[in-house]
Amino acid sequence: MTIRRIFVANRGEIAVRIIRAARELGIGTVQAYSAADRDMLAVRLADTAVPVGPAHAKKSYLNKDAMLKAAIEHGCDAVHPGYGFLSENADFAGMVEDAGLVFIGPKAETIRAMGDKATARIMAARAGVPTVPGSEGRIEDPGEALRIAESIGYPVMIKASAGGGGRGIRVAASPADLDRLIPQASAEALAAFGDGGLYLERFVPRARHVEVQILGDGENVIHAYERECSLQRHRQKVWEEAPAACLSPAVREELCASAVRLAKSVSYRGAGTLEYLYDADRGDFFFIEMNTRIQVEHPVSEMITGIDLVREMIRVAGGEKLSLSQDQVRLGGHAIEVRINAEDPAMGFRPAPGTISALSVPGGMGVRFDTMLYQGYSVPPFYDSLLGKLIVWDTDRPAALRRLARALDELKVEGVPTTAALHRALAGDPQIQAGDVHTRWLEGWLETNPLTPEQGSPLPLTA
Repeated sequence: MTIRRIFVANRGEIAVRIIRAARELGIGTVQAYSAADRDMLAVRLADTAVPVGPAHAKKSYLNKDAMLKAAIEHGCDAVHPGYGFLSENADFAGMVEDAGLVFIGPKAETIRAMGDKATARIMAARAGVPTVPGSEGRIEDPGEALRIAESIGYPVMIKASAGGGGRGIRVAASPADLDRLIPQASAEALAAFGDGGLYLERFVPRARHVEVQILGDGENVIHAYERECSLQRHRQKVWEEAPAACLSPAVREELCASAVRLAKSVSYRGAGTLEYLYDADRGDFFFIEMNTRIQVEHPVSEMITGIDLVREMIRVAGGEKLSLSQDQVRLGGHAIEVRINAEDPAMGFRPAPGTISALSVPGGMGVRFDTMLYQGYSVPPFYDSLLGKLIVWDTDRPAALRRLARALDELKVEGVPTTAALHRALAGDPQIQAGDVHTRWLEGWLETNPLTPEQGSPLPLTA
């Protein structure tokens, strides 16, 4: 069907991104907003904006009935969920389709199958995609968990079957740890996702987080190469790059081919990401989960391939075929994205909402800033602290790092503390420049490199 009007069921910078892509396609937009978001940039940019509930996300952005009702009442024929909130909610996707609207993403059954990480592992194995040794599905009782852990060896990862964002994850180094941590992980998963199911994986030390961007139209699937997202704090990504400098061309080809194979096996439609752990010491990679939505870090994949992923997912949701084949996807240069959050690095990265008193956005060749900010905007305290993403591209990684440092120097966000100071320090770190990192590297670095937002650089340690 031809999509004429999209209901944007999200907020912040991704809502702005969706509105801009829709406008370039000649498609109208209706922006949902909570009581706390009536002044956000997406409300100003959309053709129409509609309130969907109070500030609390459970009563607005997570309210499936309110969202669908608003979309229908305002004449929308499609819903774009962005990322987070209802983007991977299979029930919401089904409600949208049952109401005769298009869900801009995969089918509900695909979200349901691939959104459950334990089920996704089984499907990956069927598609011949390597997975981390662990349980074949959900663990049903502590006794089963102990038997599996003994067979794969300690330490093991206890992981939530549903959800993401690092929640519901624990590392057990012994049977006693496993017995103690399983109830904790299950309770956290239940509170965060409404599902306390768990599964086990072997813990990979010094693992690197590498993920493949794919696009599908329900029949054909292509990849837009891979990203490395190893710089994480409390399992939350803070810095992403494309392509992954740690991979050889042969491993890159094998990794991306495996992602396409798995996506094809589920007739995937839309943009999606398959996440892997890469063991640099052994040269092995293992599938860990699939995100059935657009990712926060999608711009780095756009920068190295020239593909507008959001625009493409709107097109295929409307019934069109992919606009390009795999042999038309070209990998060029290197891109880096850093997340600019309203957090105070000198106070343990405590969220810090407030009013933007001044804003100066960097520019120049190969610089992009995806944001929801404008001068005078009041950042609400109710949601994720992400303010925007600074993305740079250059011909190779060293040049991209230099461009990132220059762009960070130009970026001025006043009125709230931000994580820009962290990224300025990281851009100049020798290990970052050498690419010698892993998923636990940043937390260790922060312990020995305390930051001051005023100086934007590490403070020297005293004895």
